[in-house]
Amino acid sequence: MKTWLTPLLLGLGMAGVSASATAAGESCDVLRSRIESKISAAGVTNFKLLIVEAGSPARGQVVGSCELGTKQIVYQRDSIPVPREERIVTECRDGSVGIGGRCKP
Repeated sequence: MKTWLTPLLLGLGMAGVSASATAAGESCDVLRSRIESKISAAGVTNFKLLIVEAGSPARGQVVGSCELGTKQIVYQRDSIPVPREERIVTECRDGSVGIGGRCKP
């Protein structure tokens, strides 16, 4: 390898390691905000990002690590409530009352 190329590659490698260490030590709130904006930009709604202690059981997918790896950011998809069947009271022709919009024949 050429002598000028070795210091360049070593410098780039060190810069990459330094950037990774900085990201791992990043503030959880800042990282959560960045992840939240990326998820929202993808059109996803009804989700939560929780900050939990690393290794603690949490329902969801780990999407980030912060504060030197002591905490994790967990993505949880909120369930969309399913509407209950409406209870419609209907007065039928024969004078009886039906529920759910139906009359008995």
